[in-house]
Amino acid sequence: MNFRTRKLIKYEDLNAKGTLFGGQVLKWIDEEAAIFCMCQLFTKSIVTKMMSEVNFVSSAKLGDIVEIGCELVSLGNTSITISCEVRNKDTKQSIIRIDKIVFVLVDENGKPKPHGITK
Repeated sequence: MNFRTRKLIKYEDLNAKGTLFGGQVLKWIDEEAAIFCMCQLFTKSIVTKMMSEVNFVSSAKLGDIVEIGCELVSLGNTSITISCEVRNKDTKQSIIRIDKIVFVLVDENGKPKPHGITK
């Protein structure tokens, strides 16, 4: 898995318990996953179709640096499936893991469109 993006945990990223807010990390994952897929498919015309079970393994706290990594799982006719992990940069401890995120290439009308790429 390639870890390409790093984030510093700031006050605005925390929940009421003072740890990393799950919604914030999911936002980061969706953005990083979309960028990863855009680079694989050479287009920006993709939409998130689904995410499998989200497994929160541990948390992060103020001042921690986290890394976000993505890996290609498979290519469909109109889709791309990847996995994603967020981990603590220093300890390498996994914070969250999503085994399956699917994006679909769409045309100008928002309809699925073949991407023409094979693995």
